[in-house]
Amino acid sequence: MEDCRSPEQGPKREAEIARYPFHRRPPWILSILFAVQHVLVQTALLQTVHCLLIDALPSDQIARQHGYQFMATSLFASGISTLLQTTLGSRLPLVQASSFEYLIPALTLVTSPIETNSTLHNGTDAALLCEGAQCPETDLTLQMWKSTLCEVRGAVIVSGILQVSLGFSGLQGLVSRHCGPMVLAPMLSIIGLSCYKEVANFSSSHWGVTALLVLLVVLLSQHLRSCHVPVFSWKRSKGFVVETYFPLFRIFSLLLPILFMWILCGLLQEGNVLNPYHPGAPRGILRSNGTGLVPWFNMPIPGEWGAPTINVRSTYIGVVMALGTSIGSLGSYMMCAKVIGCQHPPSDAANRGIFLEGVGSCIGALLGGITTTSSSVPGVGALALTQAESRHSIQIAAVLCILLGMSTKLMYLLTTIPAAVHGGVLSVTYTMAVSVGVSYFQYTNIDSGRNIFIIGFTMFMALLTPHWFIRNPDYIVTGIKSVDIFLLALFMMPVIQGGILAFLLDNTVTGTLEERGFVAHFPSFKSEPKDLTNIYQLPNALQRYLWVKPFPLCNLCPSSEPTDEHMAEGQEIKNLLPTPEVLASGEGAGGVNCSRFTMDPSGTEV
Repeated sequence: MEDCRSPEQGPKREAEIARYPFHRRPPWILSILFAVQHVLVQTALLQTVHCLLIDALPSDQIARQHGYQFMATSLFASGISTLLQTTLGSRLPLVQASSFEYLIPALTLVTSPIETNSTLHNGTDAALLCEGAQCPETDLTLQMWKSTLCEVRGAVIVSGILQVSLGFSGLQGLVSRHCGPMVLAPMLSIIGLSCYKEVANFSSSHWGVTALLVLLVVLLSQHLRSCHVPVFSWKRSKGFVVETYFPLFRIFSLLLPILFMWILCGLLQEGNVLNPYHPGAPRGILRSNGTGLVPWFNMPIPGEWGAPTINVRSTYIGVVMALGTSIGSLGSYMMCAKVIGCQHPPSDAANRGIFLEGVGSCIGALLGGITTTSSSVPGVGALALTQAESRHSIQIAAVLCILLGMSTKLMYLLTTIPAAVHGGVLSVTYTMAVSVGVSYFQYTNIDSGRNIFIIGFTMFMALLTPHWFIRNPDYIVTGIKSVDIFLLALFMMPVIQGGILAFLLDNTVTGTLEERGFVAHFPSFKSEPKDLTNIYQLPNALQRYLWVKPFPLCNLCPSSEPTDEHMAEGQEIKNLLPTPEVLASGEGAGGVNCSRFTMDPSGTEV
């Protein structure tokens, strides 16, 4: 398509307005619009996860009446977690939300029969769970779904505690240093491909709506990405003059289609032209008698929906949740760094990120939420599509999430977005994970037989095994029900299998540095301008206290002031199985030890 820009616009001016990088603070009106765009993308993921989880609950009709309240609580906790993450955590412009990595173990727990527990049927618990005049008819059903959700929240707390431990111990940062292109490429591709069934399920409510939204996003973000709208200013001497050119279509390539389709679907439904719900479509999570029963303000209160239940089942499922969300979050960190064009996060940033994600999950579960908080893959996909990467707008989005979480009526309004619109949003954002994963192959020797085997074997097995266990859930029978649930949830997670397989194979199968992709232009090695290397720098108020590494926080604090030399230290890569020859020489074709392989800021091997 022909470029729409003014002929007076030069290359330098074009570079200035091409994107809104993370270190640049856009005008307030733009920051607010960017924040609204991120909230709408986050709502798509949040409503999808809640709808699928509530559909699997016993007596989901009762749970659906409170679905918007669960979503409001989760959105409130996500806002708190996003503020913590962008201020004290990894510092990347990442929105925190629930994830599909959490959904599979949660569904496994919800759909498994509840083990007999005498405390569920005694008079004390029945009195606590009894609500309203209809209590005698619904008491047992109410007990079932409330006890199930309490068990889910217990698993979320276990997951959060394990994530806090991963960051506190430094294990997350240690693993991230061993994740090269041959680990990141299949892992990100699997993250993007693993949710296609759920997205297709929501899109099937009305394929026309989904197709039109995807068409609009592609048109604005790709075909019209070079079109810039002139911005005029008034000067007394010259009148109206063009001050700059504004890439309106690209930076709002998600906001405009979502709002347009939301309004269009609302108008068609009012005229009885469009009915997005049919017998084969997923049902909406709301079943209420109207917005009159929904309060404007409802602050999440700890214990409102019962105390989290931590037992053997919830502990095992929490372990699987922690593994899945930690691998997914690590992939989100690398993906976000690749999208915004900076180095991969150092070990301390990765440790702080997963540490605060665990804190956010615990806060959400204690407030009554039924989901974890982790780095949002659709959020990173939105950054890749719009190139509006400002951290300031992400923090405003976090404040909006907190405000929306305290107003259940506004949350009720967001849940009126049709399911087909959510399917389209997730379709275009999750594809960015696949594309970023494929882009990591450029650093490797893709013609190497070693790499061909690792890629094919990892991706095939990560998609094959979960599919088989989903269709045969009764295959695992150990005699202990809780162990069966743990193993079933573990084998049904594509992200866990793909991430572990890729990590083990790349770090144990012999290969040269060039084969594995550790080259000078790999994001862990390349030198960046100062404003890009400082993205992981903590706020100035904390720097003077945290450059000294106290023992309890040694894995969460930067090792030294973030100069170019400090960034070069984080570029060392170590193989898991170095050979004696490599330990002696530091180089070789097999069992490569990269501890001697570093890059100075100019990109020269030393």
